[in-house]
Amino acid sequence: MTAPAWQADPYTDALRTGRGPLFLRRPDGWLLPLEVERWCADPDDADLTVLERCRGAVLDIGCGPGRLVAALAALGQPALGIDVSREAVARTLRLGGSALHRSVFDPLPREGSWDTALLIDGNIGIGGDPKALLARVADLVAEDGVLLAETAPHDVDERVQVRVSDGSAQGSAFPWARVGTPALLEYAESAGWAVPEADSWSVAGRTFVALLRA
Repeated sequence: MTAPAWQADPYTDALRTGRGPLFLRRPDGWLLPLEVERWCADPDDADLTVLERCRGAVLDIGCGPGRLVAALAALGQPALGIDVSREAVARTLRLGGSALHRSVFDPLPREGSWDTALLIDGNIGIGGDPKALLARVADLVAEDGVLLAETAPHDVDERVQVRVSDGSAQGSAFPWARVGTPALLEYAESAGWAVPEADSWSVAGRTFVALLRA
C-alpha cells in the first residue's frame, strides 16, 4: 500500500495516536527510527535549549505535531509552523499554535523578515539538498535573523531516497538528507550564513547549531 510522502496512513495514524513505531526506510532496507512519542510530548530539555535561543517572530519549518510552536505561543512569542502533513498542521492548531499546510519552498508569509527559523528533528533533510534548503531559509529570515538547526549526532553527509513506513504500509519515495555539524557548516557557508560566528551545542545525545546571516 502506497500513499504520498508524509501523508501515508502510517504517518497520519502515528500523529493521531502519538505513538510509533515509525521509520524512514532506505531502498536497501536500512531503517531510521522516527521519535513520534517525543514529537508528540511536551518539549524536553534539549528542546528547551532551542526555545531559549528563539527571538522575535519564529518560523518552525516542518513543525510536525507542533510542540515547539505551541510552547512559544504559550510564552506569548509570535510563531508559525509550516508542514506538508495536514494532520501535523491540525494537531499544531489543536495545541494552540499557528500553522499552515505549506512546503518551505512554497510562498510564505513574512518572507525576508523572520527573526528566527527552526529546522529541528532532522528537518535539515527536507528536500534532500541541504545547500538549497539553507539558501531558501536565508531568504526567509531577516538580515540579522538566526537559524537554529538540529544536526545528526555524528559526522555524516548523506542524500538518499526514503519512504515513511511503520513496518508494513509505507508512503511513496522522496529525497531526504542527513548531515552532521561539519557538513552543515560547509553547506551553510556557501548559502549565505556566517559560519565563523556559528554556535553549536549538544544535549541528551542531540546536537544543534545556531547560524547568523552573513
